[in-house]
Amino acid sequence: MYKALVVCKAGMGSSMMLKIKADQVIKENGFPIITQHGSLDDIDSFGGDLILTQADFADKIEHPKAYVASVDSILNKDEIKKALEGFLATKDWKPSEQ
Repeated sequence: MYKALVVCKAGMGSSMMLKIKADQVIKENGFPIITQHGSLDDIDSFGGDLILTQADFADKIEHPKAYVASVDSILNKDEIKKALEGFLATKDWKPSEQ
């Protein structure tokens, strides 16, 4: 299971909305990702694999190990899915055959 931190500037409204939508996408597609939400201040102590945020914050994020994925719309599930698939592609993850 990969660990993702969903962040926004304050760690309140928009990161929670993005986390809810990301969790829906993760469940619908069987992605091996668990999420937590936080603020930009939580990034330094994050020990996971993925940071998911809005595009306007992505350039402010520096992390030595985590992949940074961003979306323009926190409510667009197709865009979130593409961002998560981009991360999973770096891990050579393939969807399981049904």
